[in-house]
Amino acid sequence: MGSPLRVLHAVVNMNRGGAETLLMNLYRNIDRSKVQFDFLTCKPGVFDQEIENLGGTVHRIPYVTDVGHRGYKKALKRFFQSHQYKIVHAHMDKMSGIVLQEAEKAKVPVRIAHSHNTQSEGGMLTKLYKNYAASSIHRSATHRFACSRSAAEWLFGRKSSQVHLLKNGIDCRRFLYSAEKRLRVREQLNLSPETFVAGHVGRFNYQKNHNHILEIFCRFLNTHENSVLLLAGDGTLRNTIEAKSKQLGIEDKVKFLGVREDVDELLQAFDLFLFPSLHEGLPVTLIEAQNAGLPCLITDTITKEVDMGMGLVEHLPLSHIDPWITAMKKAAATPDSRVVDTALLKRNGYDIKQSAVQTQNNYIVLGRVVS
Repeated sequence: MGSPLRVLHAVVNMNRGGAETLLMNLYRNIDRSKVQFDFLTCKPGVFDQEIENLGGTVHRIPYVTDVGHRGYKKALKRFFQSHQYKIVHAHMDKMSGIVLQEAEKAKVPVRIAHSHNTQSEGGMLTKLYKNYAASSIHRSATHRFACSRSAAEWLFGRKSSQVHLLKNGIDCRRFLYSAEKRLRVREQLNLSPETFVAGHVGRFNYQKNHNHILEIFCRFLNTHENSVLLLAGDGTLRNTIEAKSKQLGIEDKVKFLGVREDVDELLQAFDLFLFPSLHEGLPVTLIEAQNAGLPCLITDTITKEVDMGMGLVEHLPLSHIDPWITAMKKAAATPDSRVVDTALLKRNGYDIKQSAVQTQNNYIVLGRVVS
């Protein structure tokens, strides 16, 4: 057997974001004797060691914020001149345009732009720059992927009909509810079986809207004192959110758990998943939460595609806090039932083993076409 086809994935870093989690889920489940993943990154990430253990290479170049536009393009040019790949798969939303433009100049034959979101972050100048970067996608991408139809429309516009939807699959068995795990995790966190636990998993950044989570939970505590909020993740706004919890006087009711390796087990300890994000592509954490049988209260701007049809997702407006409180009270009063039909996840295309086989085969076909 010959060497595996090596696919280069372009990301900022391999930390625990939605796109990065999807990539690692795929990577762990593909046949790595046939397809190998390498990563072009700009910063260290928590998955770097695992990638190398699985046979991948983590390349690093400086990011545009460190060396400017010209410096970033020069770094990309040098990289593609010294590394030969048949397939480059960029996961940087609008910034993928710059990566793929340089890949095209280096005559990389397959250049994939992948949309994982529905909105850009940053101020006016940053968004103008990202729009400029995105203009290269239409010229430089040979293929277009997206996690949802709304993410496809946002990044690719009129070409969204030509997009391959790659669902954010998960290992369904890992996230199934376990009463034994629930008790063990709660003991580790010093939580009694009777405590109502609301939780969130996500980076501490503007998009995830942790301010709203705290405000909702603070109001809920007025009538449900025996409650705790668990926040898993890290990010630039973590200190700000910790300070806000103290300002609201609820710091003893909020646990900041940092980046967790055991999200599958942590979800067992939750009674409710709060997700008031300002925008999302299709968040993998919501698929995981439904697999664990958790009621999910989410923003009404998040795509309806995230609802697996289990009756666990409720879309709510950010303009009013009262519907969130009402929904939380309803969840607290509803008897705990964590039995789910995982066949729904498979039928909807969210089983990672199916996704991995499809993705692996897609890469192999693309690699053969350009051989």
